[in-house]
Amino acid sequence: MIIIKSPREIELMRRAGRVVAIVFDKVGPMVKPGVSTLALSEAAEAVILSQGGKPSSKGYGGFPAAICASVNEVLVHGIPSERKILQDGDIVSLDVTAELDGYQGDACRTYAVGVTPEAKLRLIKVTEQCFWNAMTLVKEGAHLGDIEHMIQVTAETNGYSTPREYTGHGIGREMHEDPYIPDYGEAGTGPILREGMTLAIEPMVMMGSNKLRTLKDGWTAVSKDGKPSAHYENTLVVTKDGYEILTKL
Repeated sequence: MIIIKSPREIELMRRAGRVVAIVFDKVGPMVKPGVSTLALSEAAEAVILSQGGKPSSKGYGGFPAAICASVNEVLVHGIPSERKILQDGDIVSLDVTAELDGYQGDACRTYAVGVTPEAKLRLIKVTEQCFWNAMTLVKEGAHLGDIEHMIQVTAETNGYSTPREYTGHGIGREMHEDPYIPDYGEAGTGPILREGMTLAIEPMVMMGSNKLRTLKDGWTAVSKDGKPSAHYENTLVVTKDGYEILTKL
């Protein structure tokens, strides 16, 4: 069931989203060669706690860390580790979800580490463009399939692919609510957007094939061909005339 949020609930989600935005503001500058993904996770957790929130990912389904930190060929759910040290030329996606006063904020950013090949920089740029192109279609009365289709078309037009196993989602009191929002779809289909719907839209874009495998840890999803992936996400609320991004300062 898709839940329409009240103005009070949206304000609470706005506050939770701001916590997530503060994490990126504080932790993003730490993304440099020589830094471990565990250090980034610990810093993110400290920021969330300092704002009165809780890291929603920690303990979720047994996930052991405060954020997901996915490097290069890891699409999603990379487990932060003191042994995973960022190197020049890497890209790393930091997926952050925070709960504050019973409501969730969820967003992801992909960062280039040090001197990074142009091909990877382009992948990051196109992934962000997938999100913003999709946003041009978000308003009350639009079909969810319109947004999904735009993400897919933007990625594929640029020579990339999108996964089938992982999706965006509704969000509110729970990290994952209805509807699920794939990064592919058919325009003119799917649920109709209504004012007050809160969504986490998250293009995940793969440089090569969209085939994935999961590592033995049960979480880390990597591209089968070893090519890199990027990820960009925000939590937003549908308004009568468009949308408002909730994971922002």
